[in-house]
Amino acid sequence: MPGAGRALAHRYAALPPPLEVALAALRLEALLGDPRDAANPYGLPALTTRTAPTARVTGREADGGGADSDGAGGGGGEERAGLLAAAGLGRIAEADQLVRALRPVLRRDVALGHACATAAGPCPVPAALRGPVALLAVTATLLRQAARIVDGRCGSEPALRQWRPVLAAAFADLLACESLAGVALRRPAARPVPGGLLPAVAGYVVPTVVADVLARLELVLTECGHGPAGLEGRMLAKLARDLPAAGVDAAGVTAWQTHLVRALPTLAQSLRPPYLPHPAALPALPAVFRLADPHPAPGGHNPQSQNGQNGQTPDGHDGPDGDGDGDGDGGGDGVVLAGLVRGAARPVDGAGDTVRASLAAVARRLLSEHRALRRVCRTADGDGFGDPAVRALADRQALLWLAAAVLGVQEAADDGRGLFLGGPHWTLLALSGITERLGVPLPGPAADPREQVWAELADRVRHGVDCDIYATRLLW
Repeated sequence: MPGAGRALAHRYAALPPPLEVALAALRLEALLGDPRDAANPYGLPALTTRTAPTARVTGREADGGGADSDGAGGGGGEERAGLLAAAGLGRIAEADQLVRALRPVLRRDVALGHACATAAGPCPVPAALRGPVALLAVTATLLRQAARIVDGRCGSEPALRQWRPVLAAAFADLLACESLAGVALRRPAARPVPGGLLPAVAGYVVPTVVADVLARLELVLTECGHGPAGLEGRMLAKLARDLPAAGVDAAGVTAWQTHLVRALPTLAQSLRPPYLPHPAALPALPAVFRLADPHPAPGGHNPQSQNGQNGQTPDGHDGPDGDGDGDGDGGGDGVVLAGLVRGAARPVDGAGDTVRASLAAVARRLLSEHRALRRVCRTADGDGFGDPAVRALADRQALLWLAAAVLGVQEAADDGRGLFLGGPHWTLLALSGITERLGVPLPGPAADPREQVWAELADRVRHGVDCDIYATRLLW
């Protein structure tokens, strides 16, 4: 990428995409217009006041209907396809980069994101991930709205400061879900992996965690006087109506949970017990965690295979990919567990770094939980869909993969540039939420990172930066 293009991409996001992706997203955002303009058919006021049903989010006008008949708003399928073509999205082939280019649409309306994606033709984004990435984008918009309200009024209304740690935790949860979705989107398909576990994990755990985030946002907005009649309340109501069409409602979540239940015996067989080596013996960080790097090539070099050891540690144990086939970066979805292993073995640099020390302790606690969980997986009934204990086991497995994605993405971003994503604060807060969901006690005393995470969230709101994993600048 030429110097000028590289500089533009870096101004666009802290983790910059390829220049053509940044330009496509900027063109699309400009074509969509100001989201706050009441006269804009693609603006939030118009999108949240439409009452047409949203069950048929197909990107095409229904028979005898108008532009709103599919519930997505903003014109029919041909118009949406024209928008995407004009923005240049047809030239983007990688799933993770296409999602970044579509983000201006996704952050406005889940139904509009699905309609546009369908109108664009064949989509490289796995079906399990289309609803979750749209849900994450529009939830980030609601988080920005809530943070803007609290940040703008807490100076004159000190009582509103109580919501800052709540919003900080919601921000960390969203970043955790985006980490998992980003890793799943970058998963190369070097060889067929039965079940496609990583997309299924994201298809289950992202809507589950985001449902909690939305409940907290609704509480904060209501307590701040922004109820159902306001823009934010209408956005929440519209989102609730659109969840079934996007496949991220309770029925969709249950379907992906059932998929994970079926995979539990396979997980017990294919994922060897993670090891905890000396930090010097750690294999290289898998490329799937490096969200700003080029997409991992299928069948490419496995950075985990060191010294010709075919995916094993120097002492002969299976590496964190767990497949033992030397295909760590291009093969099994278990490669994501490398994030958990590396996080647990990570040394703490510098005395008095309580946040990083707490982070390493939490990672070790979660790694121990994974070891215990694997033993239970061996005897799990893959057909026991109606057994609450078996479903709980699948839930715990998904949460541990979420934690592994968080640790891997944070380590990859910790490259010396001082990025927030590479710091320990959001990671510790996200893992604290995961351990709470697991019912695993935090190793204490743990540092409290909420104030630092709130400071980042408030700064993004003030400077027009999205609440995404890439810290993308907004045009409007």
